[in-house]
Amino acid sequence: MGARRVTRRARSLLAVWLLVGGPVAVFSIWALVENPRLYVVTLLNGLTLASLYFIVASGFTLVFGLMRNVNLAHGSLYLLGGYVGYVVAARTGWWPVALGAGFLSAAIAGLAIQWLILRHMQGQELRQTMVTIGLSIVIADILLWVFTGQVHQMEAPSFLQGPIRDIPLIRAYSAYRLSLLFMGIAIGVLLWLLLNRTRIGAMIRAGVDDRGMLSAAGVNVNLLFAFTFALGAGLAGIGGVIGAVELSMVPGEDTRLLLASLIVVIVGGMGSVVGAALGAVILGLAETFGLAYAPTYSVVLTFLILVGVLAFRPRGILGKAA
Repeated sequence: MGARRVTRRARSLLAVWLLVGGPVAVFSIWALVENPRLYVVTLLNGLTLASLYFIVASGFTLVFGLMRNVNLAHGSLYLLGGYVGYVVAARTGWWPVALGAGFLSAAIAGLAIQWLILRHMQGQELRQTMVTIGLSIVIADILLWVFTGQVHQMEAPSFLQGPIRDIPLIRAYSAYRLSLLFMGIAIGVLLWLLLNRTRIGAMIRAGVDDRGMLSAAGVNVNLLFAFTFALGAGLAGIGGVIGAVELSMVPGEDTRLLLASLIVVIVGGMGSVVGAALGAVILGLAETFGLAYAPTYSVVLTFLILVGVLAFRPRGILGKAA
């Protein structure tokens, strides 16, 4: 029976890779022959956008994928972190301080949401959904009132301003944008180590599987989950500061990043950091290549991938049974 289940899983994974990988391989060969510079630049743009999506969605996968808390205010926390980071950077001129301020502001807001509201609704997904939708609207309206609808864009740190030159084939590329790739990898590795190689990570996973047993072992589950929620919210805040440089801060970005996080977590698999990274890469590449080569159908391409993956892997590519 177990061998049969493994075979079925292997077949569904193979079907997904053939469904996605076959057309991608054919398209890549054609695009490289047609215009190699455009292809490589679009590939880099897709990977760096995927890195931003992963940073935001990694916090979402902690809260939604692992803790099973439906927090649809996650995009508003992204916006909050970005605006706070923008103000701090304008006052201090220090981008790392702005990054820390964005993390702390979103983490504190997330902690308040978890401790005051969501911990009283554990397991009540519909109530959590409705309440966090309301919170997202309130937070977005407060930010609109404070910062108006004007576009705010932060300057990149001085050591990352300007392009990197003399790159083969593409000649030059934004230093800041390229750095996003390494930021995403660093955050992903640290998050994976936290969840899989530390005592706190083991307790988080144990609390998700059997909250009552962990509580009986003497662990303060409410405090542990509050820490996890604050960390997930803080990652959204970091994403907001990073996005304030690359994408700018404007009303509506919260909805866009929330939708991207949902797609990343669903495609990659709930509760999997590696799955979130894979989902972010798929979404980032689909968006950028769609805009570069078929702008009219770029949104359609994104949702075709979502439907195609879920048709063969209902729990996502690396998702497991709850």
